[in-house]
Amino acid sequence: MQHHGIVKTESTEDMKRVIILFFITFIISGCETIPFKETSLVSLETRDPWSVVEHFKENIPESFQLLTTVVFEYNGRTFSCIGTIEINSKDRMFKVAGLNPMGVKLFEISGNDLGATTHYAIAAITQYGDVGVAVGKDIRRIYFDLLPSQNAPLWKRKYKFIYRQSYDQGYLEFIFAGVDGDLIEKNYYENHQPIWCVSYYEYHEQKGKRFPQGIIYVNYQFGYRLTVRQKGQTY
Repeated sequence: MQHHGIVKTESTEDMKRVIILFFITFIISGCETIPFKETSLVSLETRDPWSVVEHFKENIPESFQLLTTVVFEYNGRTFSCIGTIEINSKDRMFKVAGLNPMGVKLFEISGNDLGATTHYAIAAITQYGDVGVAVGKDIRRIYFDLLPSQNAPLWKRKYKFIYRQSYDQGYLEFIFAGVDGDLIEKNYYENHQPIWCVSYYEYHEQKGKRFPQGIIYVNYQFGYRLTVRQKGQTY
């Protein structure tokens, strides 16, 4: 799927958020890029769309802990860091910490739907603003709200089921595909223009639960991309 163009005008606070994200990865610079294998498409013509969603719901963990590497791309530059993430999607709570390659903690935050709290951050980051606000919003977009509502309109394609529902000031789109009917994309639009997109790759099963080993988050509004590779997870 291809999207084009930047949609919104950046405010001062929004630009601070981009600067924080950029600086977090800049101070632990690297140049790794991470390719993922795309989900193989199969015909879904004989599958019931809502059974696919229910099956996906039953096979994803409600709470988990992750060790990840994160590659941040912005304005032609690429940097990387290590992240530890705890997600409780049922209670909609999260904890996240950023580390440099030597294991030195750079920041630690926790949050929920109402916001985020910065428990620790090095001075070089806090001078640009609240890291909790910067990181928390993207964490929620990536790891929360992975299922369409039961009354979401459905578009049936040969290889994909596409659901759309109202969200914030626009609409949220969920795309399910593959032999296991996994969520492969979650996209947010305003005025039919993409604002952000999350793509999920290489689902693996562990202890009866499935989880993507690769995630790419693109913020079209502010022109940056996060590539997340799972290095380990526990449920």
